Amino acid sequence: MADTVLYEVNDGLATIVLNRPEAMNALNIATKVALRDAVQAAAADEAVRAVLLTAAGQRAFCVGQDLKEHIGLLASDREAGTGHTMSTVREHYNPVARALTEMRKPVVAGVNGVAAGAGFGFALAADYRIVADTAAFNTSFAGVALTADSGISWTLPRVIGPGRAADLLLFPRSITAQEAYELGIANRVVPSADLRAEAEKVARALAEGPTVAYGAIKEAMAYGLSHSLAETLEKEDELQTRAGSSEDHAIAVQAFVNKEKPKYLGR
Repeated sequence: MADTVLYEVNDGLATIVLNRPEAMNALNIATKVALRDAVQAAAADEAVRAVLLTAAGQRAFCVGQDLKEHIGLLASDREAGTGHTMSTVREHYNPVARALTEMRKPVVAGVNGVAAGAGFGFALAADYRIVADTAAFNTSFAGVALTADSGISWTLPRVIGPGRAADLLLFPRSITAQEAYELGIANRVVPSADLRAEAEKVARALAEGPTVAYGAIKEAMAYGLSHSLAETLEKEDELQTRAGSSEDHAIAVQAFVNKEKPKYLGR
């Protein structure tokens, strides 16, 4: 895996760190490949019970596509008469967004700085966002004559509503951490110096929790947003049966009866 993305698994927690602080963690090809591989590895690894996605430095979480590289790739496409450059959405962005949103384990985004374009999209694909008070968000796409990608056309309307999402996508602007909290983009805003420690604390708590139940909660919420009440009730029945047959449910019930703190196994 390229050193532009760091990946570590420790006691059930997978930590993925975008590591190009000198480029504001912009996504060049090497970084996109490494990020895709890391997220998919975390999703597939049964030993991983939660994921923390964050970035090196304090200026930026991720400013999206590396436009310096992008310009050269577009020029090569024009010379060759091809359109390979934009295949990055299918080859890189889509797999990352799907792995983050669909994995049966919680994902925490520790947003340490600016999150723009695909960086904003990947932060939104997480289940819980802890944001530094100095961070900011920007959809950016329309500002460079592009449409939304990285799943943001799916996630942003669900987080803040379609009207506000249309406003931010059609008229890109910088959103402060405080406004992001008020809109529901940020679940928690913390001092910049405390961001990494607070994000790790939350992610660690989730890694020690009832993983099967967390996965079912993610699936239930995603399903309910696009299905009828009757269909959602059927899905809840299916998922509750799954969670109810987990070892962690039995552990939780026994711990409750014994007035003890449960020690979950993640299965």
